[in-house]
Amino acid sequence: MITEESSQQLTPLPEEHGQPPAPASSVVPQPPPGSARVSRWLDVLKSIGLWVISLVVLVFVPVVAILPYIIYKVMTVGAGVFTPEALRSDKWLIFYSVVGILPAHLITLGFAWFIVSEGGRRPFWKAVGWEWPEGRSHTFVTLVSVLIALGLYGVAWAVTTFYGGQKTDLDILIESSIYTRVATALVAVATAPLIEELIYRGVIYPAIERVMGMGFAIAVVSLLFAGIHVYQYRTNIAVIVVITLLSITLTVARAITGKVLPSFIIHLVFNGIQSVLIVLAGFIDKDVIK
Repeated sequence: MITEESSQQLTPLPEEHGQPPAPASSVVPQPPPGSARVSRWLDVLKSIGLWVISLVVLVFVPVVAILPYIIYKVMTVGAGVFTPEALRSDKWLIFYSVVGILPAHLITLGFAWFIVSEGGRRPFWKAVGWEWPEGRSHTFVTLVSVLIALGLYGVAWAVTTFYGGQKTDLDILIESSIYTRVATALVAVATAPLIEELIYRGVIYPAIERVMGMGFAIAVVSLLFAGIHVYQYRTNIAVIVVITLLSITLTVARAITGKVLPSFIIHLVFNGIQSVLIVLAGFIDKDVIK
C-alpha cells in the first residue's frame, strides 16, 4: 500500500537553494545631451584666449626688457632718446627688444601648460599631441618632414628672388648689428617653432577641428598664423605669400598626421636654414666686419 509520506522531502532540493544576488549594474552614466558640445566650445574659447595671451605677452615682455636700458639712456643722454629717429637707430635698444622675446616665449609656455593641463591635472604634452604619428617610424617621419622643409625653403627662395620687393621690418632689424642677427637666429630656432606649434597646431587646431571639422580648422589656423606676420612683412607681398604657404603646410601636416611633432620638425628646419643664412650674411657683409 502506497502512502503519501514517501513523497514528502524534509531536505530542500538543489534547485530550491537561494539564488545569489544580481550584480550591480556597471553602466557608466552618460553626460546630459549637449554637454559634450558645450565642453568642445569651451575648449575653443580657451584656445583663443591662450592665443590672445600669447600676443599680449609678446608685445609687453620685450617692452619691459628694454626699460632698464631706456632709463639708463634717459639718465645719461636726456629725453631726446624718445624721438622716433633715435629709437629706430639705437642698435642696443633693438638688440634688447629681440632678446626680450625669449622670456616672452617662456612665459607663454607657462600659460599654455597651466591652461591645457588644468593646473597639472592632465598630461600636457599628450593633450597637445606632442607625439610621433602612429604606424610610422621616427626616422621616416623625420626624413619626410626635413624634405618638406627643404622644398618649402626652395619655393620661398624662388618666390622672393623672382619678385624682389622692399626690405621688411625683419630685414631692417637684423641689419642693425651682428648681435641682433645672432639673437634673432637664436629666437627663430630655440623657442619660436616650439611656442608657435604648441599654440597654433597643438591647442587651437584640435579645439576648432572637434567643433567645425578639419577643413575649417585648417583654414582658420593657417590664416591666424599667417595674419600675425603680415604687419612685420607688410612691405613685401612675396614674403607674405611665403609665410602663408608655410602656415598652410604646417597645419595640413598636423591634420594629416594627427600629431604636432611633424609640423614642429618642418618649422624647425625651415627656421634653422633661414637662421644660418642670417648669421652668415652678417659676417660676410663688409659693413659689419669693419
